[in-house]
Amino acid sequence: MQPDVASLNRSGPEMFDWGTKTFIMGVLNITPDSFSGDGLGTDVENALIQAREFVANGAHILDIGGESTRPPKVYEGANPVDADEELVRVIPVIERLSAELNVPLSIDTRKSTVARAAVSAGAAIVNDVTMLGYDEAMATTVAELGVPVVISHIRDRARYTDVVGEVITDLIATVHRAESAGVARNAIILDPGIGFGKTAEHSLTVLRHLDELTNLGFPVLVGTSRKSSIGAVLDLPVDDRLEGTGATVALAIAKGADMVRVHDVKEMARVAKMSDAIVRGWTPPQ
Repeated sequence: MQPDVASLNRSGPEMFDWGTKTFIMGVLNITPDSFSGDGLGTDVENALIQAREFVANGAHILDIGGESTRPPKVYEGANPVDADEELVRVIPVIERLSAELNVPLSIDTRKSTVARAAVSAGAAIVNDVTMLGYDEAMATTVAELGVPVVISHIRDRARYTDVVGEVITDLIATVHRAESAGVARNAIILDPGIGFGKTAEHSLTVLRHLDELTNLGFPVLVGTSRKSSIGAVLDLPVDDRLEGTGATVALAIAKGADMVRVHDVKEMARVAKMSDAIVRGWTPPQ
């Protein structure tokens, strides 16, 4: 059963001109244990080099995370770190990048204390992959900070009767909870949480019906990059999923995605540009 969404209108953070193009979120994992094998550790200089390359290759926003959210242990963490360690990892990077790069930064964290410190250091968006569910203070913290928030779907077990309907129902319930805590509706971005509490079949079904989420009226972020669902279909390791990621990005854009979170920025920015030319229209250069 689909929820009543009649009161929802298309909105979103003012820093993005939604509908004009697909925005590229580049992933900066300030961790030693990223599932994708691209963890930068705590080397600020390496992070700056990677960030500059991402921006030069088309990234519109950089997503910085200091704790692996490798499924299926996202609530516990693949190798859980406490808030103090997470702050040691991400704050120097955020301070440096916010001073030197002219793109918004997102903090990928499940902890409200980290979110608050990251925004103080220069982050502009909070990306919580636990659907505001790990830290009870996260919703009120985001409201107090007045920054946009990505609400990403997750369940602790991949059990669904109607995966698409239940993902939408869970997300809308979280939207209402966030609004009750004081988060503005136009500060909310939705993410279907590909791979989080979902089998490969679940994730593919959600992507196939992504327009049911994009039609709700909120900007939608999709993160399929190098995910296990691609590996399941192609029988390829995590470092050999570029083409599979490209297919998911192109089809997500065709279904209305507004932003894609990717590791391979140069290649996926090209996929997005070509997809946008088809989906949103193209004007030849003069």
